[in-house]
Amino acid sequence: MLNLLNASTFSQIRCSSVSFIDSELPKVLVVDDHPSSRMTAVALLSVEGYEVLEADSGPVALERVLESNPDLILLDVMMPGMDGFEVCRRLKENEHTRLIPVVFITALNDRRSRIMGIEAGGDDFLTKPFDRLELSARVRSLVQQKRLNEDLDHAEQVLFSIARTVESRDPVTGDHCERLVTMGRTFGEFINLGRNEVRDLVWGGYLHDIGKVGIPDSVLLKKGKLTPEEWDIMKQHVTIGETICKPLRTMRGVIPIIRYHHERWDGTGYPDGLVGDEIPILAQVFQIIDIYDALTSERPYKRAFTPAEALEIMNEEASKGWRNPQLVQQFAEFIQSTQQPESLSREEAFAQK
Repeated sequence: MLNLLNASTFSQIRCSSVSFIDSELPKVLVVDDHPSSRMTAVALLSVEGYEVLEADSGPVALERVLESNPDLILLDVMMPGMDGFEVCRRLKENEHTRLIPVVFITALNDRRSRIMGIEAGGDDFLTKPFDRLELSARVRSLVQQKRLNEDLDHAEQVLFSIARTVESRDPVTGDHCERLVTMGRTFGEFINLGRNEVRDLVWGGYLHDIGKVGIPDSVLLKKGKLTPEEWDIMKQHVTIGETICKPLRTMRGVIPIIRYHHERWDGTGYPDGLVGDEIPILAQVFQIIDIYDALTSERPYKRAFTPAEALEIMNEEASKGWRNPQLVQQFAEFIQSTQQPESLSREEAFAQK
């Protein structure tokens, strides 16, 4: 059995990460093709206690970023060759550099330049000549924000690593989570969910069963039918998962999926016996996807049902009161819209000639 990461343990992981990061001297990369402008920024920031790096062009700046991983970039807009907007776009498109704040430094103060900077992904603007107090305040604020974002990003990665470990404990599920992620995104878009709701569905695909990290192998991997006592243990995985993810505010939309994806429309599910629309809508949507994938996947105790067979079973469950019938109908329309049309019989083909 793997040890459960409770909220206290998880908080310790986060605090340890913050302490380590904050012990490093903040780095600021100053990018400007004019040496005098760079010298001014370097002098002001060095007095404030920052480690200051320099680059005199866009390409050199990109190299410096990869070499040194700065905490913030002061980026001149008007540079020959690759301008500041292009440098910023490339940094924000890169998974490894997207969290680095970019402050555009320019003598231009027109609305068009600011709009272009925002579109490129810039985080703030400063105008030459520098005001020392303004420079200090903005750099300090953005460096702190960057480190908090990094801490959050690291904590999320811990959760996803735990989720992958849980899935690997049960070899019969295959790529269950990846399939849920793909279908969560496409079905969520099909029913016009918002961007954040689709993201929560995607994250739910990875994290919905994370609480099984606290379930003994003797129960989780048992091949036969669970006893009532063992079933009570298994049902705890939803509340364990909620406890693990609750410390992170970014998981706020995912937690209802984790806790409630085994509730039933008629109130016979667990852990709280919610009825109808008391069940959060994302938990209802995710449950439909989860059930469909389980039905259409092969298991040691069952064959893989065809899409048509799976939808028929889900309709039967809806008629029993277990599922939201309207949502099941929407899902059936979604599946039918994504299926390749079956080849026509000889008679049908002849009739269409």
